[in-house]
Amino acid sequence: MSYQLLIFDWDGTLIDSTGRIISSFQGGARELGLRIPPDEEVRNIIGLGLKEAIEQVMPELNSTQVDALAQAYSRHYLEVDETPTALFHAVTEGLEQLRARGFRLAVATGKSRRGLDRVMQETGLGHLFEVTRCADETRSKPHPRMLEEILAHTKVSVDSALMIGDTDYDLNMATNAGMDALAVTYGAHELSRLEQAQPTHRVDSFVDFIDWIQDRQRI
Repeated sequence: MSYQLLIFDWDGTLIDSTGRIISSFQGGARELGLRIPPDEEVRNIIGLGLKEAIEQVMPELNSTQVDALAQAYSRHYLEVDETPTALFHAVTEGLEQLRARGFRLAVATGKSRRGLDRVMQETGLGHLFEVTRCADETRSKPHPRMLEEILAHTKVSVDSALMIGDTDYDLNMATNAGMDALAVTYGAHELSRLEQAQPTHRVDSFVDFIDWIQDRQRI
């Protein structure tokens, strides 16, 4: 079956933000005098909602400390940290090409609404997406609710939609929704971890994805 709706993760799939996520998380913890988690521990939870990520990396924190770290992280990411972020190669042109070919586009992300709206404005990509869902306004991945809400909004059947992401949280969310999933190998999670989630397909670059999805539609 051909796909009508393409649902993208944001961080690690469309934009190279892993470095800033890690340094902002560590910066927030340092500011509060908390244990500084190593890079790999933070990389491991990229894709989750912020509070769920903090609880997984730092289970020793109480709810007040989790809230404080969430606020500190957000401040560092949006206002303090200067680690560069950039869209992956060919993302803008590729998304525009997909829209021109009639695909409907959406985003399902672990980012907050505030964070996604800001980066949509900064990148100028907001107009390309029909609907977006963020972790702070629904359930965090890998729960399927984000995808269920997007399908309900677009009135597209689950068989006609594809989830694209760089973490097993993305892929498992799709599985939990009964949706096909495509893994991109250039983001946060290593290939072996992605393969365990048994994606429908995987690609090594955004250009490879554009080529694959367009070739598939010709079949």
